Amino acid sequence: MEKQNAIEVNHLTKGYPGFSLDIPQFVLPQGSIVGLVGENGAGKSTLIKLIMGMIHPENGSVILLGRDNRKDIHLLKEDIGVVLDQMGIPECLNSVQLGKILATTFLHWDESCYEQLIKSWKLPTDKEFKDFSKGMKMQLQLAVALSHNARLLILDEATNGLDPVIRDEILDILEEFTRREEHSVLLSSHIVSDLEKISDYIAFLHQGRLLLFDEKDRLLDNYGLLQCNGQELEALPKESVWIKRTTAYGIEAVVDRRGLSGVENISPVSLEELFIAMVKEGEQ
Repeated sequence: MEKQNAIEVNHLTKGYPGFSLDIPQFVLPQGSIVGLVGENGAGKSTLIKLIMGMIHPENGSVILLGRDNRKDIHLLKEDIGVVLDQMGIPECLNSVQLGKILATTFLHWDESCYEQLIKSWKLPTDKEFKDFSKGMKMQLQLAVALSHNARLLILDEATNGLDPVIRDEILDILEEFTRREEHSVLLSSHIVSDLEKISDYIAFLHQGRLLLFDEKDRLLDNYGLLQCNGQELEALPKESVWIKRTTAYGIEAVVDRRGLSGVENISPVSLEELFIAMVKEGEQ
């Protein structure tokens, strides 16, 4: 039986003064983690708001867990956990009060999971949400998202503002979450190293355009860093060389390995280096 996509975006457009988003196609395969990469202003939050039905597109469609988000978003609250940079939690509530309210809101609320996350992350139980730090607010939202048995998590900069130890713990939780094949995660972040650690697929977004969408492992296999001199660089096919820079040790270039069989001195490239190269290539 063919797996259902958790998210399907088709021909989605949205315009603002000075900015437009245009996504011909974007999918999140069920059971996978898709990392959405982009600089500030690339359109990551706009895309997520369109997916969640918080704003309306000019054209196109979004299918969430097999349902049209324009018609059925209200039916999906049990199945989708959301963490957004703009908080939706009443500022006067503490974490205990919030948990009691959500226990009456969600049919499958897991109180023990919620309490365990609050305890593990050392979140206060007597402090109002408005007095939380930004990182603590993100953690509380994530605790909520993970505590009502959602099938899909949509996280916009959810690790932003967190210390490295907590970030690493959250990434481990997300990896564990997707061990069940019906669970999926869309994680937007400008911390590319986080996405490189856990993502199955990577989507590169720049100036409202999807530059590339592919399996992470295939991207890292196909591209690399080449150390060479000027003469060696000139001998390479131009379409295989993306971005080059001169260093104290010669020339370093991000290259497409597929057109460079037999070429030595190609070392692994990080997703961050690859993204920077793609952005600069697109701006030339």
